[in-house]
Amino acid sequence: MPHPTTSTGRHAVLRDVSARSPRAGTNSHHAPNAANGDGVATQTSQYFGVNTFGVRQMRDRLPRDVYAKLVASIRMGKKLDLEIAPVVAQVIKEWATGRGVTHFTHWFQPQTGLTAEKHDAFLSFEDGQPIETFTASQLIQSEPDASSFPSGGLRATWEARGYTAWNPASPVFIVEAGGTRTLCIPSVFIGYNGEALDEMTPLLRSTDVLSEKSIALLELLGDRGVNRVITTLGIEQEYFLIDRSMFALRPDLVMAGRTLVGAAPPRGQQLEDHYFGGIPERVQALISEVEQELYKLGVPIATRHNEVAPSQFEMAPHFEDSDIGVDHNQLAMATLRRVALRHGMQAVLHEKPFAGINGSGKHCNWSMSIRSENPELDGFNLLKPGKTPHQNVRFLVFLAAVLKAVHKHQGLLRAGVATSGNEHRLGANEAPPAIISVFMGDMLTRLIDDIIAGKTTSDLPGGQHLKLGVDKLPEIAQDNTDRNRTSPFAFTGAKFEFRAVGSSASPAFPVMLLNAAVAESIDEITEKLRAELKKTKKVDEAVLKVVRAEFEESSSIRFEGNGYSEEWVKDAEQRGLLNLRRTPEALAQLVSKQTRALFSKLGILSKQELESRYHVRLERYVKDILIEAHTLAQIIDTMVLPAALSYASDLSDGVRRAKEAGLETGPQTRAANQVIGLVDRLQNARATFESLLQKAESMHDELEKQGKLLTKDVSDAMLELRHAADALEVVVADERWPLPKYREMLFPV
Repeated sequence: MPHPTTSTGRHAVLRDVSARSPRAGTNSHHAPNAANGDGVATQTSQYFGVNTFGVRQMRDRLPRDVYAKLVASIRMGKKLDLEIAPVVAQVIKEWATGRGVTHFTHWFQPQTGLTAEKHDAFLSFEDGQPIETFTASQLIQSEPDASSFPSGGLRATWEARGYTAWNPASPVFIVEAGGTRTLCIPSVFIGYNGEALDEMTPLLRSTDVLSEKSIALLELLGDRGVNRVITTLGIEQEYFLIDRSMFALRPDLVMAGRTLVGAAPPRGQQLEDHYFGGIPERVQALISEVEQELYKLGVPIATRHNEVAPSQFEMAPHFEDSDIGVDHNQLAMATLRRVALRHGMQAVLHEKPFAGINGSGKHCNWSMSIRSENPELDGFNLLKPGKTPHQNVRFLVFLAAVLKAVHKHQGLLRAGVATSGNEHRLGANEAPPAIISVFMGDMLTRLIDDIIAGKTTSDLPGGQHLKLGVDKLPEIAQDNTDRNRTSPFAFTGAKFEFRAVGSSASPAFPVMLLNAAVAESIDEITEKLRAELKKTKKVDEAVLKVVRAEFEESSSIRFEGNGYSEEWVKDAEQRGLLNLRRTPEALAQLVSKQTRALFSKLGILSKQELESRYHVRLERYVKDILIEAHTLAQIIDTMVLPAALSYASDLSDGVRRAKEAGLETGPQTRAANQVIGLVDRLQNARATFESLLQKAESMHDELEKQGKLLTKDVSDAMLELRHAADALEVVVADERWPLPKYREMLFPV
């Protein structure tokens, strides 16, 4: 009798998948205006942003004075003028209902890593008659309650009131799903007393503080008329796509987002043939539909390509204001998940879904830009080397501030990317290490070192010579070097690439921490420059003195070599850099004395808000590991062990029958003994694991101790259990193995 999986499990799925056409699972749910009657795509610009009430729609529909006030509010980061709110609400309602929208929601980002929404109908009644209404108060604020979201102790169950408030800098948009259209109002989520319960509020606060500190420094440098300094983001999103039916047969992928067992296939990524290769037709159709939906939402996706691992891909947008970039990244992830299902596929965003091959990151390309009524300053990138001596001096001082920030708050930045998923990725052989360092490239490294040494000239590649007298400092090349893939924080020309952020995470939190650290450094450099200007009359000369000291103090954070090497681990330790390999120890940096002082000084997070984020993230980590542990136990007990025991029994029966027939039993006996030995190993590992898991669960009232036990002993026991299961996978007959294998998920036929 055939094994059950032969007819109803993984093999039946394989037959179904292999019979599909390349475009199986797709449908005709394409964006209106995205294709003409012949199915030929029209220009993206013709439908880009049609589902957003952005600048173009506001200009066309709002009265001129209202439009001017609203745009000024958005551009300069000011609160919305309440006098114009009724007019804006009325126009938004007319625009939305004209596009078939029936409901609206304040769309916000709680501390879950995802987004949240509660839909309300435009429907109201006047004299008993139904009408569509949407008031200014409904646009600006809502009370969703939302008491079940994690708050880290900021509010008790009986103090559940929470409020959402529109962030006018991020345009409202329409989401089309399930045949419905919903107006989404990007919002912040705060408690009754104004405490931040979400990811966006602290990000906006950090941008305000960074702007304030940057303007003060710019004025000291002689740059007047700066209205605001913003941070910009270009977020590269990596992800895997696997067949949905395969995904459904993997309890670990469904429950935990990653495989908890699974032997490495003979071929993984070692041939390097997937990276930048031709995109499979089925995937191309999926990605194209994702892009069409995102273009309608005003998300400027610019790049798509195969990534290094099999079945791994990447998308990336143009640079945007950080808060809008964060919103758009959340929309990109949600749209990717939703559209993948239409194509019979599953988008997997976990940082390390498959052991032994590359994981996924979310590379946040970060910079700072000026907003000013002065056209010579407006839009100027503060991390872009300039064309004049003054522009280069300005570049050097802001560069020094970033290096100072990363050096001083390396532990905090590591905490910002600390999750259960990223723990499997950081330090692996394709991802940035858990040690935070900065890569500057050959040219800038040499320039910085020469400034520290007090040299008057800097010898650069290609026989170039830079005179370091500030009056004659020529233009600095933007990106005179290759990128360093092993660096968690690399300068790549006019921006820093924060590569350590995990693929499934919201970028809001790590970027907020980066903003805060840089804001403090800018403030401290401003004070030092003020003091120096009392002794040195020329601003540029004073700047160079201050910059020299800052570059020297932060020297240990700069590293140009291989971040994956064992030598770097030893070198980093000698430099005094932190190596926070496990998530709980990294998260502890959130409540360190230095971090408390930072946020107290800047006013971005109160003591309670900061502690709440530590508790939310630690609790999430504990829950993630416990979910993984119980899922692994069920897989072993109900799938792996029964399959192995059944196969061992068949082998033993074969040995017995061979003996009865007087046949040679050596090969059969060795095979049976091998499987029986591996089953014993599996059961022993299972017993050790169960004991540790019970101990961890008994510590539910001691979160920090529980986290330490889970991150080390329980995780190590899970790994040993996995190794035992994986050893069985490669010897148990293929038709007996109950789970889709790596080769079947990652190399579809």
